[in-house]
Amino acid sequence: MNAVEGVRPAQATATAAAAPQRWTVAQAVELFELPFPELVFRAQQAHRQCFDPGEVQLSTLLSIKTGGCPEDCAYCPQSAHHDAGVKGSALLDVDSVVDAARRARDAGATRFCMGAAWRSPKPRQLEQVARMVSEVKALGLQTCVTLGMLHPGQAERLREAGLDYYNHNLDTAPEFYGNIITTRCYEERLDTLEQVRSAGLKVCCGGIVGMGESRSQRAGLLVQLANLDPYPESVPINNLVRVAGTPLADQPELDPLEFVRTIAVARILMPRARVRLSAGRESMDDSLQALCLVAGANSIFFGDTLLTTPNPQAGADLALLRRMGMRAQSSAEDA
Repeated sequence: MNAVEGVRPAQATATAAAAPQRWTVAQAVELFELPFPELVFRAQQAHRQCFDPGEVQLSTLLSIKTGGCPEDCAYCPQSAHHDAGVKGSALLDVDSVVDAARRARDAGATRFCMGAAWRSPKPRQLEQVARMVSEVKALGLQTCVTLGMLHPGQAERLREAGLDYYNHNLDTAPEFYGNIITTRCYEERLDTLEQVRSAGLKVCCGGIVGMGESRSQRAGLLVQLANLDPYPESVPINNLVRVAGTPLADQPELDPLEFVRTIAVARILMPRARVRLSAGRESMDDSLQALCLVAGANSIFFGDTLLTTPNPQAGADLALLRRMGMRAQSSAEDA
C-alpha cells in the first residue's frame, strides 16, 4: 500500500479515535498533489464521517485591543514595527464587548472571539478579559480569546471565567517561520498551546497561507497541527490579506485552487476539527467560498471585520448558505 492509499479518510478517522495519527510532510504533499476531484472527494468523505455536511458554524471576532503590538509579524497591520495606518487603542470596556457579543448572537453567531494585540497580557488586563469572558458566556455563546503568549496560571484563570477556546496560531511551517516573525520563536508558540491544553481549554490553532511559502511548507504547517496531541478542535485557515505598509503588501496572490487544496488536506488530516474559513474571504467570490465549504470547511468568521481587515457582510454569508442549501449551526453546544 502506498502512502496516499494509506491515508484514506476512513482509516484516518478510525485511527484518530484509537490513537493519535502521526503524519509526515511527504504524506501531506501526496494529498496536495492528488487530482483535484479525488482530493475533494476524500475530504468530503472525512467530513461526512464526523459532521453534518449541510451545517456551518458561525463565529464573530472582535478586536478588544487594537494596534501597537510589539511583535513584528510580517503580515500584521497591528504591529508597531509597520506603518499600516493602524493606531494603537486601549482595551475596550466590558459593556462595549458584551453589547457586540449580543449583536453577534442575535445575528446568528454561536461563538464569540475576542482578540487583543499583545505579546502577552498583564495581570490587570487578564482580569478585565476574564470579566468579558464571563459575561459573554452568560449570553449563551461559546467564548474564545487570543491574547498572545500566556504566563503560568493565566490559562487556568480564563478557564475559571468560562473560556471555551484559546486561539494561538502557529502561522506557518517551522522552516518558514523565521521569514515571517523574528520577535517570537516557534517553541514559544508550542509552549503556549501546551499551557492551554494543561488548563483544560480547547485549542483554536491554524495558520496563514499565501505568504510566499512553498506547497511543501503549507503541508508542513498542516502536519504540525495534525500531530499535536490532540490536534486542535478548531483550525482557522487564513488566506493572506495583503495590507499596505506591511512587508507582505506586494506578495503575489495564492492560486485559488491551491487554497481549496489546503482546506481539503486540513480536513483529511484533522477530520474531527472545525476547519474555519477565516481571513481573506473578502477577496473570494462566492464560487471559491462554496468550493472551500465543499472541500471540508465547516466554520466561518461572521461579521463585517476581522480585527482590522474587511470581512464579507453577514447578510451575504447567510445568502450564500441558502443558495447552497446549507444552514448555520443553531446552537452553541459542540460548536
